[in-house]
Amino acid sequence: MPELQRPKISAVITTYNEERNIGDCIESLLWCDEIVVVDSFSTDRTPEIAKSYEKVRFFQRPYYGSASQKNWAMDQTQYEWILIFDADERCTPELQAEIEALLASGPKYEAYTIKRRVYFMDRVIRFSGWQHDRVVRLVKRGAGRYPNRRVHADMQTRGPAPVLKNPMLHFMIESFEQYLPRIIKYGFWGAAQGWKTGRRSGFLEVFGRSTWRFIRMYVFQLGFLDGMAGLVFCMLQAFGTYLKWAILWEWRVNAARGRMPNLPPFDEDEKVWEWKAGEENAEEQKANG
Repeated sequence: MPELQRPKISAVITTYNEERNIGDCIESLLWCDEIVVVDSFSTDRTPEIAKSYEKVRFFQRPYYGSASQKNWAMDQTQYEWILIFDADERCTPELQAEIEALLASGPKYEAYTIKRRVYFMDRVIRFSGWQHDRVVRLVKRGAGRYPNRRVHADMQTRGPAPVLKNPMLHFMIESFEQYLPRIIKYGFWGAAQGWKTGRRSGFLEVFGRSTWRFIRMYVFQLGFLDGMAGLVFCMLQAFGTYLKWAILWEWRVNAARGRMPNLPPFDEDEKVWEWKAGEENAEEQKANG
């Protein structure tokens, strides 16, 4: 079968201590023309594994949140189209074929949304609202940027981003040992985002938001149809919401007592957040060798 003639594409992967995932993620993206891995100074074998692949261009950078890391990573790429993945995600052969055919045909749009099939301990989550999980991950250089948020930042595009047919795979939770520290981190980061923007927290936030999230996911979004896995999954998500608002409440209480919170660092580099024209970014990459 002749190779499709398409524009070159750069894959981006952001990582931290992903030795269990990074190899499989890279393997699923070897069809791309380069793979840019941006690591947050992992302490496991993630760097060693990533650098063992010839197509990988490996960088390390402090972590200021997913949005900052992905924006910075996009600025390191060389090619016209950018495909963004996390280390716990996989590109399927069907998604690869769809993307290559799309680019070879001359795409009508500058950005595309990809559905995610979410796995909880090797079981697909069919309900709880996650069956509709989708993210903008295929973008032409200069046509999309993540907003300045520490957590839960969705890419903004300068035009429509239609949804592709085939999903990526998202191995979201393999074990509690692996996932609970992530929930705690996201709770702190979400609270920090709320603190930075002046949000308050009280009974309605701590109890109301976490309770409503569980009821919405488990009852109204049919999480109960996933059985015991659905129950545990929905409660984990509600727990993450509880942590965010409880931490923010604690910070406000202690601030009134003169004890200010120790916030995680935010990325204050304006270049990370500014939109860049494709031609300018390409020239910058050439200048940097």
